[in-house]
Amino acid sequence: MNALFSGRAARAAVLCAALIRASAAAAHAGAALAPPQFVPPPPGSYTLQRIMPVPDGRVLDIDGRAQPLARFTRGRITLLGFIYTSCTDPTGCPLAYRVFDALKAAVAATPALHGRVRLVTLSFDPLRDSPATMRDYAGSRATDEAGGLRWYFLTTASARALLPLVDGFGQDVRVAVDRSGKRTRRELSHVLKVFLIDRAGDVREIYSSNFLYPQVVMNDIETLLMEERAATSGAAPASP
Repeated sequence: MNALFSGRAARAAVLCAALIRASAAAAHAGAALAPPQFVPPPPGSYTLQRIMPVPDGRVLDIDGRAQPLARFTRGRITLLGFIYTSCTDPTGCPLAYRVFDALKAAVAATPALHGRVRLVTLSFDPLRDSPATMRDYAGSRATDEAGGLRWYFLTTASARALLPLVDGFGQDVRVAVDRSGKRTRRELSHVLKVFLIDRAGDVREIYSSNFLYPQVVMNDIETLLMEERAATSGAAPASP
C-alpha cells in the first residue's frame, strides 16, 4: 500500500472529527448531517465506471466573468452540484450545501488531498441567481482556500446558456407558476444530483440524496486517486 493511503484508521478518525465539526459549523443551514445507514466499501475495493464526459458551456463566476465550464471540471477531482439559492427543500439544495461544507473541512484535515479536489456549485436559476446573488450565497466559502481546496459558485448568463449544461448532465428541472396568492410565484422542482468528476473531465459517480454522505464521497475520491497512481506506476487497478 502506498504512503498516500497508509494509516487509514488514523485518517478515518481525523475525518470523522472533521465531519462532526463541519456539521456543527453548518447548523445555520439545517440539521446536523445524519450518518449513512450502510457501511461504505473501503477506498480501492471497487471501480468507478466512466459514465459520461462532462458537457461544456459558458458559465459566470461570482465576479461576472464568463468562462468555459471546463475551467472548473478538469485538472482536479471535482464534485459538482446543481442548486438554486431560494431552494428550501431540506433533502435538496440545502443538503448539498451542508455535505459540501463537511467535505471542505474533511479535505482540509487530509493533507494527502490538498490541491487535488475542488467543489463546484452551479445554479440552474439564472433568472434569479445572478453572480452577485451567488457571491452572497457563498459567503466566505468562495474566497477561502484552506487545505488547498477551492469552492466555486457559478451561474449562467441566461436559460439558453444553461440548457446544454442541464441537458448534458441529465439534470431535470421543472418550472411551476403559483398564482394562488396575491403575487405570482415561480417555483423550481428538481431531483438532487451531485456529480463526481475525474481529472480528465469524465463523470464517475452520480449521487442522489440517498447516497450523498461525506464519507461515501471521500472514499470515492480516494478510489479515483488510487486509480491515478496505479495508472502512473503501471500497476493493475483494483477489481470491482
